[in-house]
Amino acid sequence: MTQQDKEFMQMAIDASIQNVKNGGGPFGAVIVRNGQVIATGVNRVTANNDPTAHAEVSAIRTACAQLGTFHLQDCVIYTSCEPCPMCLSAIYWSGITRIYYGNTAQDADNIGFSDKFIYDELATPMSSAASPCRTSCATKHSAPSVHGKKRKTRSNTKTRPSIHQHTNFVHCPT
Repeated sequence: MTQQDKEFMQMAIDASIQNVKNGGGPFGAVIVRNGQVIATGVNRVTANNDPTAHAEVSAIRTACAQLGTFHLQDCVIYTSCEPCPMCLSAIYWSGITRIYYGNTAQDADNIGFSDKFIYDELATPMSSAASPCRTSCATKHSAPSVHGKKRKTRSNTKTRPSIHQHTNFVHCPT
């Protein structure tokens, strides 16, 4: 981890601490491209009554709007905590190439932010999961005929981000 990586990581941590003071959750994220901050995000789930308003997703939305694209393959994300399943999925879908995080999922669980039930559900066959999904749709259709054209494919569809754990953990107040 370079000095610059540590500075960006600290920005994410500082954002999470400030967000708690502003009534939000203890999570912050920073997206960087070519050494420049493109976007920041903080957790506003309860403040906005939006279960998707996690720091990483908010930062991704802002970065995509700022850059005018949904492909962030030249970007790195720094986040105060290991991404939850939703955020990790958004990071993968956006094409971000590297993830740095501070606190672990266990650290988050220790202060009341547990994703264990989601991981358990993901490991359960859909037919016996507790999720609202019970059966597959009986009527199948062809996506290209419904949407009118075939989706563009990415050049790096098999590349997944590497996850690098930052060693200086900061436990934010709840």
